[in-house]
Amino acid sequence: MANAKEIRGQIKSVKNTRKITRAMEMVAASKMRRAQERMRAARPYAEKIREVLGHLALAHPEYEHPLMQVRPVKKAGFLVITTDRGLCGALNVNVLRQVVHKMHDLHDQGVSSDLAVMGNKGLGFLRRHGAHLVAELNGLGDKPNLADMIGPIRAMADAYAKGEVDVVYLVSSRFVNTMLQRATLEQLLPVEKPEVPAEKPAEMWDYIYEPEARPVLDKLMHRYVESVVYQAVIEHLACEQSARMVAMKNASDNAKRMVGDLQLAYNKARQAAITQEIAEISAGAAAV
Repeated sequence: MANAKEIRGQIKSVKNTRKITRAMEMVAASKMRRAQERMRAARPYAEKIREVLGHLALAHPEYEHPLMQVRPVKKAGFLVITTDRGLCGALNVNVLRQVVHKMHDLHDQGVSSDLAVMGNKGLGFLRRHGAHLVAELNGLGDKPNLADMIGPIRAMADAYAKGEVDVVYLVSSRFVNTMLQRATLEQLLPVEKPEVPAEKPAEMWDYIYEPEARPVLDKLMHRYVESVVYQAVIEHLACEQSARMVAMKNASDNAKRMVGDLQLAYNKARQAAITQEIAEISAGAAAV
């Protein structure tokens, strides 16, 4: 058993660590509220543009945009969103697990993969994993700007338009609530057609374009890709702060319990030392 002095040092160290985790918990809670406000403000636009593009996928326009063309999959592209910093529980692990499993499934089918990664955590892991990275981005901060994300977005969109990849997946975390963040993998390109109930015929949409279909669809498709990725980044940021707040709260609670256990061990060690001293004094007196 450690002596009382060593246990006092451990108690002091754990208490100092608890102060840090408590401070990080409060900072994450403050950032989480702001991130959730930005997420809720951006979500309606992203959902509506998904709906519009879903209708376009069911239509038969006079011009089919390259980003909507469906072709056999020989190479897949992944746009992966992770965090720049750790200490946020299993958030990044769950996202990267989705990527690795999907890549293995595609590899078994003879399909290779190219990846564009946002975030230091995903970048470091996928480099160690030996993945083929075509674009990378880090340091977005707590207030990401769409202009800073254009590199990876354009890299994947241009690769699809040129036929270098035949499908693009977006992998990120979806915010469910403060305690639950779910890793999601969705098809970004080509645009998936909405599910139509079997008992109802597919609704066919018809559109009139002014001035022409090409410029309208070009603008709409690029805006669609940018808005969906931006929404995913904003949502992943809210997930990060929520996960970090929960992780730091758990760490603070564990530190508090550890201090209690160490305090009990300290009292036992101190009592044992006192008992030993009394026994030594008694033995000395008896010898005299």
